[in-house]
Amino acid sequence: MNQSPILQRHIHILLVDDHPLVRDGLRARLETIPHFAVVAEAGNADEALRHATAEHIDLALMDINLNGANGIELTGRFNTLHPEIAVLMLSMHDKAEYVMQAIQAGARGYVLKDAPATDIIAAIDTVMSGGIYYSAGLTKQLAKPAQPATLLTRREREVLHYIATGKSNKHIAREMDLSVRTVETHRLNIKRKLGIEGQADLIRFALEHAPIK
Repeated sequence: MNQSPILQRHIHILLVDDHPLVRDGLRARLETIPHFAVVAEAGNADEALRHATAEHIDLALMDINLNGANGIELTGRFNTLHPEIAVLMLSMHDKAEYVMQAIQAGARGYVLKDAPATDIIAAIDTVMSGGIYYSAGLTKQLAKPAQPATLLTRREREVLHYIATGKSNKHIAREMDLSVRTVETHRLNIKRKLGIEGQADLIRFALEHAPIK
């Protein structure tokens, strides 16, 4: 069976956790996977943002409990400054409000720390293949469906508004003072979160749900 294109190259991973022993254990486990490469570690938000700027990072494996800004706040900053980096939460918190706050901040998945290592590996592969991953233990907490727009970050809702008005990526980039590539990433994230495939469906959703500015 052929691997998908995303799994034929190394996935460059940033570990963000304020416990060095936890990072050591994660690094040791993840580096047994041939297509994973842990290229940086951070114990707080400032370190994580420096690595995100200086290194080529594909995915940040992020804890919620950090010194200074917590992991959810940091995920929001990643989504604004580095939307090309996928964020996967790895947390001991299993409450639905934490999960929804993380997803609203821009996380593409949420895995519990007491989940088997195979779950973390599956979550990374799923997220990097364009999906969203939740630990099986979160199923009951997430059983009540959320309103679609609540899954989007503030930036993504702004992009959705411009899509509803028929603006091109170039125009949206100019209005929001972003690069065209960043706008394209936001559009991709919107489609991924909402399970939307085609451009026509995205425009239809934007017309029905885009917030009024």
